[in-house]
Amino acid sequence: MSKHIAIIGGGYLGFGLAKSLDDSAEVTLIEPRSHFVHASAMIRTVVDPSLLDQALIPYDNLLKNGQVLRARAMGIDARGVTLDNGQTVKADYIIVATGSSNAMPFKPDGDDIEGLRQAHQRIHAQLRAAKSVGIVGAGAVGTELAGEIAHAMPDKKITLITDADRLFPTMPRKLGKALASKLQDAGVTLLLGKRAANLQSLTEPYAGSLKLSDGTEHMFDLIFPALGSRAHSGLLESLPGAQKSTANRVKVDAWMRPSSLPNVFAAGDVADAGDGMTIIASSRQLPWLSATLKGLMAGKSLNDMKPYKPWGPKAPILVPLGPKRGNSFLGLFTAGDFLTRRLKGEDLFLKRYNKLLNRG
Repeated sequence: MSKHIAIIGGGYLGFGLAKSLDDSAEVTLIEPRSHFVHASAMIRTVVDPSLLDQALIPYDNLLKNGQVLRARAMGIDARGVTLDNGQTVKADYIIVATGSSNAMPFKPDGDDIEGLRQAHQRIHAQLRAAKSVGIVGAGAVGTELAGEIAHAMPDKKITLITDADRLFPTMPRKLGKALASKLQDAGVTLLLGKRAANLQSLTEPYAGSLKLSDGTEHMFDLIFPALGSRAHSGLLESLPGAQKSTANRVKVDAWMRPSSLPNVFAAGDVADAGDGMTIIASSRQLPWLSATLKGLMAGKSLNDMKPYKPWGPKAPILVPLGPKRGNSFLGLFTAGDFLTRRLKGEDLFLKRYNKLLNRG
């Protein structure tokens, strides 16, 4: 008899894992949203709303054998998942991939995709009307957003603010230096080593002033908060033995289990497995988790299978600054405009993910 697998969360890891197991198990993907939100493209949709339909991809055609339940998981035990409508999904194995939050419009606030579309229209109109734009946070989202606006709307006065003394301080220095040079060349002002002391919102753009830690005050027609993600770990916190780490993530063992329940796994942004909260990390975890679950279903012992090995310091990162420029760290070297454009900048993986979700 085939095993039942419940996957909570339809993000990059969740939908990909469900698809990889669709032919070998009875898969139920539990996801409250009607559409997959392709976060890599959502930054560019702020300046080019015509891409939004390609970046929001319905789950309707994802699975051929399993099912996608549009519901919210409220609880987990060793036997299955309890949903917000009181229904229970029984499962032999449960994978929690509930992802993380970020500010609008990069990720939706809640489950309402139509509301996200309307917010995008409003924020795009605000951006078009703005003459000065402040971006607080210079991780991947903030840096890419600065590059996208500078490329598509070169008349804007853009300021990128971070409390770090350089861009991407955990990566090789060459990456941050090259990105900073290209942003400045595009007219972006970089304020490094300065913390915003009075952000009015962490969840959506607004107009106003920013007081910085150096005592200066700056007025902006539009301020984008881009201060990083926080994991959605509520489902895991009450499990026996669960421990939280930074950014609301939950620690996992060598086989990506977040608790003493042997059949419950966590992956993606919610799991602190030694990787960053990136799509690249999910792309490494997904094949390992798929192979491990198939091994368990074939009767193998978990201890006889290889534990998960995170990327470590050689984790790649691709940072386009619009469709033509950018820099990437590819594990052994830092790449420039050409490779960054070809690998990500031109298309932002839109065709790939629409194909993976069997759209059109």
